[in-house]
Amino acid sequence: MSGRKNAGRTSPWMLILISLVCFFATYNFLTMSGRGRDGPRKFLGGGGDRDSAVSYWSGSGSDPSKRFHVALTATDALYSQWQSRIMHYWYKEMRARPGSDMGGFTRILHSGKPDGLMDEIPTMVVDPLPEGKDKGYIVLNRPWAFVQWLQKANIDEDYILMAEPDHVFVKPLPNLAHGDEPAAFPFFYIKPTENEKILRKFFPEEKGPVSKIDPIGNSPVIIKKAQLEKIAPTWMNVSLKMKEDQETDKAFGWVLEMYAYAVASALHSVHHSLRKDFMIQPPWDLKSDNTFIIHYTYGCDYSMKGELTYGKIGEWRFDKRSYLQSPPPRNLSLPPPGVPESVVTLVKMVNEATANIPGWEDER
Repeated sequence: MSGRKNAGRTSPWMLILISLVCFFATYNFLTMSGRGRDGPRKFLGGGGDRDSAVSYWSGSGSDPSKRFHVALTATDALYSQWQSRIMHYWYKEMRARPGSDMGGFTRILHSGKPDGLMDEIPTMVVDPLPEGKDKGYIVLNRPWAFVQWLQKANIDEDYILMAEPDHVFVKPLPNLAHGDEPAAFPFFYIKPTENEKILRKFFPEEKGPVSKIDPIGNSPVIIKKAQLEKIAPTWMNVSLKMKEDQETDKAFGWVLEMYAYAVASALHSVHHSLRKDFMIQPPWDLKSDNTFIIHYTYGCDYSMKGELTYGKIGEWRFDKRSYLQSPPPRNLSLPPPGVPESVVTLVKMVNEATANIPGWEDER
């Protein structure tokens, strides 16, 4: 993902604000007295005012208490924009179908300024971290974005789904959480017990074994809003501390923020129900019939015989990184025979979305 330019001076007031939030997060009590007093700097979408943006799409589930708000963190980079448009399209398609507990939708835009999608997607603009604070790791803005959103937004639903731009809903998503037990997807590469030495810097022994840390990231997760309000500041605090620690930064790399969310949840004694059916990731997962979300984070490269050529550009390919500077064109070619159903379904869903989103190839 394209990062922000590193030019400019850090605002001293922003640094003070970050420091204060981190201080309170350490004690797990973020002061929320200012909540609702100051509205978001920009909150547009739907009718264009703050409340209409939150309730732009109302859930269709039979039990309103189970509805969850879909929260998508994003930047204003074109690469993020086109993915967000496809993701929002399939949210709208699935939310009204039977079995869905989807409620409202917010794109939390942590670029600090409005972009060209404000009227298309319900959006709240929040501040990025001060220049240089993310050290080029733009995902570090995600927990800070959630802290701001939870402080400022009027969220009708009791639950929140934390999602990402490269998620496609393949069928209506019910609330997979059970009361105070959130639902999360287990990632095979998040291995707390194999990284005990490092994690003890952030999860002290008095908190128990590191096996209490779930093998998850923050997305996809369905969690009670009240729980996330407590976890988010700690998640931000731990993320910043991990990034500042050279050993941790080197060990965790691009999944550092995921480990930070898992640690923050454990510090608050929140355990997640692990749902492998929450999401699939082509090309490794071959079928989409027993899942709710396709996550197209990996490139899909195949020969014309339908053979996977991962690590080598295929004769046929779909890789989101091929579209850093421009969105994928409409009517992408379908995979050759022999390619797994999950990849075929993904490309068909991308094509359907781009065919129906007005002004798809217009510059935003």
